Amino acid sequence: MGRLCETDGLTEDQTEILKAVRTFVDEKILPVATELEHADEYPQEIVDGLKELGIFGLMIPEEYDGLGESLLTYALCVEEIARGWMSVSGVINTHFIVAYMLMKHGTEEQKQKYLPRMATGEVRGSFSMSEPGLGSDVAAIKTKATKTDDGYEITGQKMWLTNGGSSNLIAVLVKTDEGADSVYKNMTTFLVEKEPGFGETAQGVTIPGKIDKMGYKGVDTTEAVFEGHRIGAEQVLGGEPGQGFYQMMDGVEVGRVNVAARACGIANRAFELGIAYAQQRETFGKPIAQHQAILFRLAEMATKVEASHAMMVKAARLKDKGERNDVEAGMAKMLAAEYCNEVVQDSFRIHGGYGYSKEYEIERLYREAAFMLIGEGTSDIQKMIIGRSLLKDYALKG
Repeated sequence: MGRLCETDGLTEDQTEILKAVRTFVDEKILPVATELEHADEYPQEIVDGLKELGIFGLMIPEEYDGLGESLLTYALCVEEIARGWMSVSGVINTHFIVAYMLMKHGTEEQKQKYLPRMATGEVRGSFSMSEPGLGSDVAAIKTKATKTDDGYEITGQKMWLTNGGSSNLIAVLVKTDEGADSVYKNMTTFLVEKEPGFGETAQGVTIPGKIDKMGYKGVDTTEAVFEGHRIGAEQVLGGEPGQGFYQMMDGVEVGRVNVAARACGIANRAFELGIAYAQQRETFGKPIAQHQAILFRLAEMATKVEASHAMMVKAARLKDKGERNDVEAGMAKMLAAEYCNEVVQDSFRIHGGYGYSKEYEIERLYREAAFMLIGEGTSDIQKMIIGRSLLKDYALKG
């Protein structure tokens, strides 16, 4: 174990949890990750192991049968899991966001109904804001829920659902047009139950199939088509329509900490691979690690890994204190994602021609790192969030 990505001030429980996750990653994920990723195979045995470790209920309160741990603990676990295989962290990410939204915004009935079964992994969550052609313009969503005598009917098409096939609960953002003067107050989050799998998974709900991606394989990414899906008013998250946008943004905020943690994990693994290869590969009569150009590259890589980890930890700790962390989460996500791609590319260059071969793990990391630049909001979106907030904080007086 190297010196990178160490975190000060952890409790004994946090240390033990991280030790267990790290061991699981080294023994159960790393040996099979590349093979499963190349086959685009869902990692069922790994997922079952994560259930046994309690990862699906890590942040769910003990009163709902979870472990009641902090966002920081969760983020550090994600960092370790992404170090093994980023797709596995994706299996639990959207599940975690849905559980978080239920914890923070759900009614007591909704919490009692879902959280204990989410803690065990019996209920698996996915969430959906995006739509075809939507991008980052959430206000332009077209999927709509129309009131009926006994609830609502949802019609529309959603895009980019991670775990869309394997989940059985979708938190979906739709327009409800409750008559508010702001478009953001005319959006509602519904808790849609369905069967796992593809095709028609519930009345009026179709999951067409997996989207074939450059990386981030193994985990299923899908569309969701709603055609007159009937749903009761009790499935409105929090019980009150018109709060969906704010609920989703709260969930995405912690999701950005999650993506930052994933980027840290990928970058750390890329560094591990690069520094190991640099000590094994020889040119001109000595290991390439002894050439100044490679030595400088390794130093820069390690510094970027450490900076990203520090920013991610700060953002998680702020949220755990109950403070707003939109700027810090945006900074952490942007920095970690950009540095992740730079560190992976540097490790790829250290590997030379062998890095281009699928036999070497860095090839997989090279494709996975690209997703960090767009997941939970692009770097440009993070810059807009950060910049607008800074202008408010540093507004000139008079």
